[in-house]
Amino acid sequence: MKFLLVFDFDHTIVDENSDTWIVKCAPEKKLPNGLRNSYRPGHWTEYMGRVFVYLGDNGVKEDEMKRTMTTIPFTVGMVDLLGFIGENKELFDCIIVSDSNAVFIDWILKAADFHKVFDEVFTNPAAFSSTGYLTVQNFHAHHCAKCPKNLCKKKVLKEFLDKQLERGVSYTQIVYIGDGGNDLCPVMFLKKDDIAMPRQGYTLEKKISQLAQDLSPVECSVLVWSSATEIMSYLKVLVKE
Repeated sequence: MKFLLVFDFDHTIVDENSDTWIVKCAPEKKLPNGLRNSYRPGHWTEYMGRVFVYLGDNGVKEDEMKRTMTTIPFTVGMVDLLGFIGENKELFDCIIVSDSNAVFIDWILKAADFHKVFDEVFTNPAAFSSTGYLTVQNFHAHHCAKCPKNLCKKKVLKEFLDKQLERGVSYTQIVYIGDGGNDLCPVMFLKKDDIAMPRQGYTLEKKISQLAQDLSPVECSVLVWSSATEIMSYLKVLVKE
C-alpha cells in the first residue's frame, strides 16, 4: 500500500507565484514595461531568463534573492500537511512537478526544513553563473500541444511512474494537487482510482468543471480544496483504510 502525492509548487505549496515574488528584488520592486511586455504565451522560462538578466544588471546578488524568496508564505494549512506527510513517509512517495525553478524551490523547502518530505523535484534547472547571474533552462523538450514548450507535466509523471515500475514500485492511488492550467494535462492522464485536487477558484478547477459541462469529464475523482487542512483530512482517511 503506497500512495503517490504529486504537488505543483506556485499557488499550491506556496501561496504566491515564486517567479513574480522575485520582482521584490528589482529597483522600486517593479520591472520596466518593455521587459514586462516581452512575455509570449508558452515561453515563460525565456521570459524569466530576461528578468534574471535585468536583476543581475542591477546588482541584485544571490544572498538578497535568497532572503527575499524565503519570505514567501506557504498556503494555509500547508506547513501542517507537509509535516504530516513527513511523519508518514512509509506510506507516501511525494514529488513536485513545477514550472518554477530548482534554485527557488530548493531555497524555500530547505529554509522551512521540508526538503526531506519530497523524493524528487521536477522543475526547470537553474544555477548562478560565474558572474553571479541566475540562469534558467527549459526542463525538457516534448511534443504535447497543450503544454508550455518547456514542460509537459504529464510526460514527467508518466516517466516517473515507468521508472518506479522498473524498480518494482506501483501505487494504490495517485493524488495530484495543483492549481494551474498546466496541471490539466497530467490530471487527464489519471485513472479512475486516482484523485485530482484542484485549488478552489483557480484555473485548474475551472478547466475541470468546463470539461464536465462539455460531457468529457476527467476519469479520476475530483476533490476541490481551499486550505491544505482539507487535503490532510483526506490523506488521514486514506491512511486509516
